[in-house]
Amino acid sequence: MTMSFLNPVTTQTWTNGRHAVRCVKVIQETWDTRTFCFMAEQPVMFFFKPGQFVTLELEIDDQPVMRSYTISSSPSVPYSFSITVKRMPGGVVSNWLHDNLKVNDELAVHGPVGNFNIIDYPADKVLMLSGGVGITPLMSMVRWLFDTNASVDLQFVHSSRSPRDVIYHRELEHIFSRIPEFKLHIVCERSDELGDAWAGFRGYLSQPMLELMAPDFMEREIFCCGPTPYMNAVKRLLQENGFDMNHYHEESFGATPLDVQEDVIENVEMAEAEAEELDASDMLSVEFSTTGKSVRIQPGETVHSAAAKLGLHIPKACGMGICGTCRVPLSSGEVEMDHNGGITDEDVAEGYILSCCSKPVGDVVVEY
Repeated sequence: MTMSFLNPVTTQTWTNGRHAVRCVKVIQETWDTRTFCFMAEQPVMFFFKPGQFVTLELEIDDQPVMRSYTISSSPSVPYSFSITVKRMPGGVVSNWLHDNLKVNDELAVHGPVGNFNIIDYPADKVLMLSGGVGITPLMSMVRWLFDTNASVDLQFVHSSRSPRDVIYHRELEHIFSRIPEFKLHIVCERSDELGDAWAGFRGYLSQPMLELMAPDFMEREIFCCGPTPYMNAVKRLLQENGFDMNHYHEESFGATPLDVQEDVIENVEMAEAEAEELDASDMLSVEFSTTGKSVRIQPGETVHSAAAKLGLHIPKACGMGICGTCRVPLSSGEVEMDHNGGITDEDVAEGYILSCCSKPVGDVVVEY
C-alpha cells in the first residue's frame, strides 16, 4: 500500500566543509554557560564522531573571526548539533556568543573534524576525565553510549569549581541512574559561595581519589579534556604509575587565534623581489587556478603562506592542521602535509589538502 500522505524528504549527510546553519535553541546550562543548538534549512543529518569539533565563522567588530568548539550533542540526534560555551573573562568570542547569538541567527561552520573521539578507540572499559567546560566532548560521548545502549563499563569523573558550576548536572544524574555499568563521580573544588553544602569529593583530583572511584583505572581506555594544567596533572599521574599512554586520549586543539588574517600579506612585487635573491632552481611554483595567480616560494614554505604573498585569503583558524578550515583541492603536484586530524582519509583520497600545513615538494596547482 502506498503511503500517499507522506511527503518525500531529501536529506543530505554532513561532510567536512563549510555549512550554513541557523541557531534554533539557546539553553542556559549554568550561570555562565550556554548551549547553542543549530540546524540547516535543508534537512541535513549531522553525523560526526562523538568528541569531534566544528569551527564557527563569525564577524565581530567588522573583523572575520574563526573559533573552534567541540560538539556537545550526540550524532544519535542527527538533525541538529550543539556546542556548549562558557563565558570567559576577556573571552572575545565566548562573550560575543553569550551577548549576541540568538534564535534564528544564521552563521557558517566548518567541520566536523578531530582525532579525539570514541569511535576510533573502542573499549569495553572506559574512564572519562573532564575539568570545567572540558566536559563538552565527553558529554557527546556519554550521550552516544547511552542512546545506542552500548555495552561499556564507564567511569566518569568530572572536576568543577563548585556545585553550581557543574555543567549538565541533572542530565548526568539521569543518565547514570539508569545504567548500572555507568558510574558518575563529581569533584568540587569548594562549596558554592551561596553556602550550599557539598557532600561529594572536594578539592582537586588526586590519585587516592581516583583509586576510590576507579581502582582499575590502569586497565581502562582513558579520554581526558579540560584546562591544560588539569590535563598535565592527569598525564603526570598516569605516567608515574606506568600507564600505557597509547590508551590515553585528550582533546588537543587550543584557543584559536582571534584574527584569521594574522599572516603578513605581501604583494606580488615583494615576493618576486625576494625570489630574485635566491637560486631560481630552488624555488617552487604555486599556482592558484581559480584566481589565475601564481608565485614562487622557497622549499619549506606552506601553500597558505604562498596564498598570503599573493593577497589571497584562505580561511584559517588553528594554523596547525587541526580544525580543517583551510581545506582546498590540490589539482596537480605533491605536498607534504603534516596535519593533526583536521582532514579525513576520504578527503585526502579526493585530492584535498590543508593549506596551513602543506608544503609543496615540487610545482603545484591549487584550486583557489
